[in-house]
Amino acid sequence: MKSRKLLKVVAFGLAMIICLGVLAACKKGTENPSPTPAPTERPVQTRPLVVAYQEFSQKFSPFFATTGYDQDVAGMTQLSMLTIDRAGAIVYNAIEGETRNYNGTDYFYNGIADITVEKKESTTVYTIKMREDIKFADGEPATIDDLIFYYYVVLDPAYTGPSTLSSHNIVGYENYRYNNSKAEEIDYVQILEDIDNNEKLQNWVKENIIKATLDEELLWAESLYTNEKYLQNETYAALFEQYPERKDLLYNVFYGTDEDYDSTAHTEEEVMAKLYEEYGYDYKALGTAYAGDPEYFADQKMIDAIYEIALEDAEGATEVPNIAGIKKINDYTVEVTQKGYFANSIYNIGGGNLTPLHYYGDESMYDYENNKFGFKNREPDAMDLIETKTTVPMGAGPYKFVKFENKVVYFEANEHYWKGRPIIQNIQFKETASVDMVAAVAKGEADVANEVTGSKERFKEIASYNTDTNAETGNTITSSLVWNLGYGYIGINSGKVNVGGDRASEASKNLRKGLATILAVYRDVVIDSYYGTAASVIEYPISSTSWAAPQVSDEGYRIAYSVDVDGNDIYTADMTAEQKYEAALQAAIGFFKAAGYTWDEAQGKFTAAPEGAKLEYEIIIPGQGQGDHPNFQVASNAAEALKKIGFTLTINDPADSNVLWNKLDFGEQELWTAAWGSTIDPDMYQVYYSTNVPKAVPGAASNSSGSNHYQIMDPQLDKYIIDARTSADQTYRKQLYKQCLDIIMDWAVEIPSYQRKNVIIFRTESIDLDTLTPDITTYWGWMSEIENLQLKNAD
Repeated sequence: MKSRKLLKVVAFGLAMIICLGVLAACKKGTENPSPTPAPTERPVQTRPLVVAYQEFSQKFSPFFATTGYDQDVAGMTQLSMLTIDRAGAIVYNAIEGETRNYNGTDYFYNGIADITVEKKESTTVYTIKMREDIKFADGEPATIDDLIFYYYVVLDPAYTGPSTLSSHNIVGYENYRYNNSKAEEIDYVQILEDIDNNEKLQNWVKENIIKATLDEELLWAESLYTNEKYLQNETYAALFEQYPERKDLLYNVFYGTDEDYDSTAHTEEEVMAKLYEEYGYDYKALGTAYAGDPEYFADQKMIDAIYEIALEDAEGATEVPNIAGIKKINDYTVEVTQKGYFANSIYNIGGGNLTPLHYYGDESMYDYENNKFGFKNREPDAMDLIETKTTVPMGAGPYKFVKFENKVVYFEANEHYWKGRPIIQNIQFKETASVDMVAAVAKGEADVANEVTGSKERFKEIASYNTDTNAETGNTITSSLVWNLGYGYIGINSGKVNVGGDRASEASKNLRKGLATILAVYRDVVIDSYYGTAASVIEYPISSTSWAAPQVSDEGYRIAYSVDVDGNDIYTADMTAEQKYEAALQAAIGFFKAAGYTWDEAQGKFTAAPEGAKLEYEIIIPGQGQGDHPNFQVASNAAEALKKIGFTLTINDPADSNVLWNKLDFGEQELWTAAWGSTIDPDMYQVYYSTNVPKAVPGAASNSSGSNHYQIMDPQLDKYIIDARTSADQTYRKQLYKQCLDIIMDWAVEIPSYQRKNVIIFRTESIDLDTLTPDITTYWGWMSEIENLQLKNAD
């Protein structure tokens, strides 16, 4: 599963415990699994630890944070129920604790909850038992009600955050969502297939899909007459002259199906009535005309309507006040029952956050026995109270959030932390440009830089400060390098980069493959030049740290975008870099021609784009306005190559990376580059499943994660994703994920770029490195056991 640094989250709590280590571990020999020394038994250091960080988006909520940096802020204040060891394995008996060996050393791990998983014939039962001595930062005791509150918030129909818990088939969820005891008996797929015999559904489609869409499209058609881009297009200029009224443009160019109908002889009202009649309740025909996808309008909105209609006449139906599959056993134990089995559900269900009900919710509205869950559940304004705390997190984590001021997040030690009050009393996360991080640590402006770009230039800079070694670690800076659980990529939005509005057509795929082929060919040299040994080029959109990542020796393994439009290999083993660049350009020309672009042989350039496509696209690179990004040079080289054949690739490198994140949230970007952070399980549901497109995009589910920024909508891909997450057979899952990856590459919506190492640097003179958690790994970050970290020469 991926998460966004751009960080996408399967289990948000899991992402936080990997990054921040709200677990307990110590070397072998620990006898007492209860909380480590009480606050009074630890020394106290008041000088603040300053950590250089990249930009925050101020979504510091355990419910709504999406970027990795915001999640780190939230994670400092939170606890997850799940405990993970250095190898990424789950510690199921965390209350008593377990000793496990890593890299030749035994480590003892304990946490705040035991988790058991019992697979039955048709269900899976997860039992979570928490410690009885946990307190939140304000001193209030924590109970299982706080976890139940978390579950009900992220499962509420009004929830808009990144959690995908609602997709995990918890028993009774549909009944609760639709407040009807018969909801889980509804087969909405069968009802939709039988729409010809369902007059109520027909009428709903006519009004809410057909009429609503065509009315919106009429307004859109009108806007074209004043759109400079279309006015300068010869084809559209001629159409505007031929059809000077919007009704005629809409009917004759876009949606009319009757070739004998003369729209010019009728009023706008009559033309629209004609269109309504032509489509009737055929949402598939309209979906094809609108987006090239007959299932385009079969989204969550329609599913909700099907349930509503089907349940109107359900006999014996009763209201459903709770989710039957979430059962409170006692004040410290909850049982969650799931229909069937999902391989990654342990991370979503077990990885839930212990969020304080009394802070994020309303205690007066919580009464488990009477089906009250601490907020206005299932009301349109259900999230209002919770969202007011988005910028000010609170929980039971090692630190308390104080404020965010002048681009600095201030924390103070949590005296109620279950492992004892941390030694360092004050921590600051300070926004710092990536190019300034090394200097900030070297000059004492920061003690730690959380995520330094592992480029050759940065390593050279680090070495220049280490006068005793001229290496990555020395008298001024100590470096820690660990393979990152994630990867860098270049994305292409199929909703914006397509031909004729049909994102799934072969022409659209060929357009994107042309762009992808040019971008991919420059990766090797550029990534090596930028990172050196701190990164490697990857050929599939999955972290190479994942067990599901294809290996070179696997059957069907291919270099990314290395075949032409006819399926022939573009490159040979003996080609030089320059020869590869020319071969890629020729292959791209072939793809663009197949996409319908007009090629002028005399000029050796493309002169016109097919309908709905363009000769100019924008790529957004979050390089802080300075080109400081590993894919900046890839895009620059690609732009130069495309320019030779009449294409313009405009590079937008905003000083504020939120420009990109905001566009991604609304599905407005064309091409972009970023990095995914992943979770242990490679589940692809949140990133590639059709209904998880951004909520502003038609086809999004009401509970969409909003993380499918590629807007890939492929029924076969959806099927493979579901099949993979419902199997416990890892070999079978790996086969399915390879098929998923092949579909993603065929859509050409993602160019896998690099697998890098995380580079964390410490100021040697200020950090007592003997107190830093040993054996940092992909799953065990430097802030694991942060309560034990000490500064040198600090009061």
